[in-house]
Amino acid sequence: MSKQHIAVIGAGMAGLSCATVLQQAGHSVRVFDKSRGVGGRLSTRRTDTWQCDHGAQFFTARDKNFLQQVEEWENKGVAGKWSPQIKVLNPDHDGTGNQWCDPKGETTRYVGIPGMSAPARALSEPLDVRTGTTINGMFATTQGWQLHSAEHGMLSRQFSRVVLAAPPIQSAAILGSSSEMLAQVANGIEMHPCWTVMLQFEDKPALHFDAAFINSGPLSWIARNSSKPGRTGTESWILHSSPAWARANIDIDAADAGSQLVQAFVTLGGTAPSSWSAHRWRYASSDTTVNLNSVWDSANGLGLCGDWLNGGRVEGAWLSGLSLAHKMME
Repeated sequence: MSKQHIAVIGAGMAGLSCATVLQQAGHSVRVFDKSRGVGGRLSTRRTDTWQCDHGAQFFTARDKNFLQQVEEWENKGVAGKWSPQIKVLNPDHDGTGNQWCDPKGETTRYVGIPGMSAPARALSEPLDVRTGTTINGMFATTQGWQLHSAEHGMLSRQFSRVVLAAPPIQSAAILGSSSEMLAQVANGIEMHPCWTVMLQFEDKPALHFDAAFINSGPLSWIARNSSKPGRTGTESWILHSSPAWARANIDIDAADAGSQLVQAFVTLGGTAPSSWSAHRWRYASSDTTVNLNSVWDSANGLGLCGDWLNGGRVEGAWLSGLSLAHKMME
């Protein structure tokens, strides 16, 4: 297609992947995100004394194109391999069902360096990204599509194509009646919430593993963030709730959610932290069986991409953005 003015709503991995391909093909691309930075759930919380990845914990790579991208990130120093000792814990079985996860080390796990958001920041550097801009509506004009922002009102620039790379509920709300086909897809996907708690310690807890998948109770994952390459600051761990527990407690106070999950960590053998903070992800994960990859409404010039359309992983998000960009250019 000839040069187009394209808006990408969402600066997570899918949106940045899609925007990168479109810009490299010669199109004028502008990326919008409501957050202060890029990366979406590839997110790292930092202070002067500690840091902690409180969204996606690691990613894997199987597709040859994504493996090539990961190699580029490694060469830039923004990603590297993480080889943790991971256990699978079954608290309801008094430890009898506990086992080591992947004892032969056959799964290669990668993390961003110095934080999980680093690969997303690297992708965003050549792009025109407008953070702190919450797109909450879109309107058809004779020139294409005009976007409305909660912070800035109606944006003056108009776009011939729009990519929605936000969670499905948010994408459906932005779409409104603009595309019945895309709205039907977005409304048909359920996202699962997660409460996450970042723990700081003066000394390392006496746990003989770096991370654990937990098969029952309020927690689903715990990890020693300090075990990841390139991390600095004081000892830190991350706790992720189970989707079921988060759904049942989605509207409780952050202090209450955090204290309950810290207690669950102590029950598993951890020690009480010197300090902690909690964060609620309303749209943390999706059904991993959905494999639409991406959806393109050529009649209206509108598209959807995201991990929620492609297996729910970081690799799936990157491939979803790639897929949509190629559909748009056919």
